[in-house]
Amino acid sequence: MLCYFTLCRTFKEMKLFVPLCSSVLLICLFAPKSQSDSPPLQDVCPMAPQGERKLFMNGFLCKHPSTILASDFKTLLLNHAGDLNNMFRSSVNMVTATEFPGLNTLGLSMARTDIDPSGVVLPHSHPRASEMMFIHGGSVVVGFFDTKGRLFQKTLGQGEVFIFPRGLVHYIMNYGFGRATTFSVLNSQNPGVIGITHAMFTTDSDVVEGLMARMLKFGDMGLSDNSTAGLPWAF
Repeated sequence: MLCYFTLCRTFKEMKLFVPLCSSVLLICLFAPKSQSDSPPLQDVCPMAPQGERKLFMNGFLCKHPSTILASDFKTLLLNHAGDLNNMFRSSVNMVTATEFPGLNTLGLSMARTDIDPSGVVLPHSHPRASEMMFIHGGSVVVGFFDTKGRLFQKTLGQGEVFIFPRGLVHYIMNYGFGRATTFSVLNSQNPGVIGITHAMFTTDSDVVEGLMARMLKFGDMGLSDNSTAGLPWAF
């Protein structure tokens, strides 16, 4: 008889235990998602004093649904090359939700890069996005550094795709005899750009010119993938 009552009490406890575990499991699964912060879409956002607070969103307000048009999702901003008449012999045209309203809330932006022979896109990073780059024409040398200082470099031709992971410093060099053109998609509507050299030197600095020369020499070295030996811009 004692065994019977013990089993009954155990069964009742199990009936309470199972739904309790289920509830805890659901909380663990869904609470992190609902309580986590949205990724920032600007560099900094300190809290305004209470008397100065006005409406400011992490992004942009949406159009009223009744006013949305098909033209909101079309752009011609990437149909032509930018100005390549500069010391870098390159141009990068970034299109974000600011220029292309249809990108708002989609977590996407686009870019077109044009590089003349012996031209470069100096080392830079995107703090809020990874970049997937498609080679539309020409030949380029691309590379990025991971947080351990390892170099991942490849020579790419027309039709090939390369990925620059989020926040990592990367660069592009024209490796051919004609103009190279690439198109990129980034997974943020405001990826941000941090130019490593521009943050420290003016664009007409001898240091920047020296870096360009060393980068072009770097592309000619034909280093194997992931090699960090003999970096030509090491001072």
